Amino acid sequence: MRKIKSYILQAGRISLLAFFISVGVKAQEIQNLSGANSAQDDQNPVWIGDGVLLFTRANHFQNVGGITDPGDIWMTKKDSDGNWSDAIHRPDLSTDGYDVALGLEDLLTLLVYHRGQDKTGVFQYSKFGSEWNFLRQVSIEGIFELEGNVTGRVTKGGKYIFLSGKNSDSRGNEDIYVSEKIGPIQWSQLSNLGNVINTPGQEISPFFDPETDLLYFSSNMQIGAEGKDIFVAKRMSDSFDQWSAPKKWIQLNSPGSESSVTFVSDQEIVWTTTQNSDGFADLVTFKSPVPLEIPTDFNSPTIVAVVQSEQSNASAKVSELKPIFPSSSVGIPEVKWEEKEVEIKEEPLRWLVIDQKNKTRVEEFEVFLGDSNLGEPLDSKNLRLSELQGSTNFLRFEAPQFFPVTISLSTVRTNEPNVVLMTRAEAGNSLLLDQVNFKRGTAELEDDSTKAFLDQLAGFLNDNPEVIIRVSGHTDNAGDPGLNKALSLDRAGAVRDYLVEKGVAFERLRIAGWGGTRPIASNATETGRSKNRRVEITVEN
Repeated sequence: MRKIKSYILQAGRISLLAFFISVGVKAQEIQNLSGANSAQDDQNPVWIGDGVLLFTRANHFQNVGGITDPGDIWMTKKDSDGNWSDAIHRPDLSTDGYDVALGLEDLLTLLVYHRGQDKTGVFQYSKFGSEWNFLRQVSIEGIFELEGNVTGRVTKGGKYIFLSGKNSDSRGNEDIYVSEKIGPIQWSQLSNLGNVINTPGQEISPFFDPETDLLYFSSNMQIGAEGKDIFVAKRMSDSFDQWSAPKKWIQLNSPGSESSVTFVSDQEIVWTTTQNSDGFADLVTFKSPVPLEIPTDFNSPTIVAVVQSEQSNASAKVSELKPIFPSSSVGIPEVKWEEKEVEIKEEPLRWLVIDQKNKTRVEEFEVFLGDSNLGEPLDSKNLRLSELQGSTNFLRFEAPQFFPVTISLSTVRTNEPNVVLMTRAEAGNSLLLDQVNFKRGTAELEDDSTKAFLDQLAGFLNDNPEVIIRVSGHTDNAGDPGLNKALSLDRAGAVRDYLVEKGVAFERLRIAGWGGTRPIASNATETGRSKNRRVEITVEN
């Protein structure tokens, strides 16, 4: 839980900040889209008609980039009986990077956002038969500056694109931006929607309906948000810089996180929620058609402006002005500052622990503070980054029959699942000891972090006495091959000796030194050479 100090600016007339009050409503049963969901994140649904729903699936072994791919485009179809088909991967719309469908620009042209090694930006695809064919990239000024997992939609008629992402002018994390089409492949500069919509928190997955002037989006900092919730705001002028105060769409929201509304019809919608999926997003809809209780009666906005950011991750200062009118009708309203405390819920970290060889999900795992072998396991479903910072630099993951894995806290992401690859201790599997370092040109273990890493390995081997391993040393190809081979063997021996000191039986540890004969990267660059200077273990039994 984070606390943010704030001040309130009420535009227009005097009004009171109203908080959402829980009232009894008739239960409306929500259901998953049957075969369309997976154990991974399924997000950004986009209905394109003809029974077809496109969405982004992260970290699936069938993705173009494999299990570490942050998102490919998949498809499900709704039949005449209302059933949704099993999800189908669309490699014709996907890359080895992050991909999200933005919707139809016209009847035959689909816009897709890619962020990867070969393609970054928004691209046009045209439908020919059952396949989508790449056409060309469109030009949107400012698109390359957007960071994070960009989400958004093109509006009906193809005149505007709304995108969310983090930019230099963002108020906090992701903000929502709009761009207008000005030519066949030219779009205007991305424009921030301003302080009514965007807060110092996250605003994502925008969808704007030009027929109603309603903007649907997800936020974790608008008033009433619990995690990320879906809000609706109304455009108040012909431009995109005047909006009503956003209202929470209570009908859709739960204690989990919700986002990404798409309309299948005027009476049917699909959105995503983490309510029943251990923090991973699922596609959901109402089990039976129900009247959509979209917010109405939109009011003047409350504008929030950041004036100062504190260094702490647990808090930030924001400011608002509240006009206080005099008792008589004469005179200029007095403006004063009113300080408030606003609680912001920080979402738990999400983990996708994967068997590196079989590309399957490891369900039974525990997380520990990685700086020590001591201590009880942490509550992996309720870990928050702000609570960990200052108490540890590493997290250690353990699972039955898998070698422990330690990750740096600096690499942990808060807005998407963190992929942790684990290696099962079975014959033939190899594990890179990437945190084992030696003093330059010697076989002497370098520092305490190396020893702490080997302590964890020793603990695993002592708990699994049937496992026999071979420790293999490697170098780059610089220098004398004979000396390199001797050094690599000595380093493997140093690792073996340390493990023996920690109680591992000598006969379970075999060693080999390969010098520079088995590189895993090019020796033409220092980066490649550093990767080749390594120690690995291989399970022999």
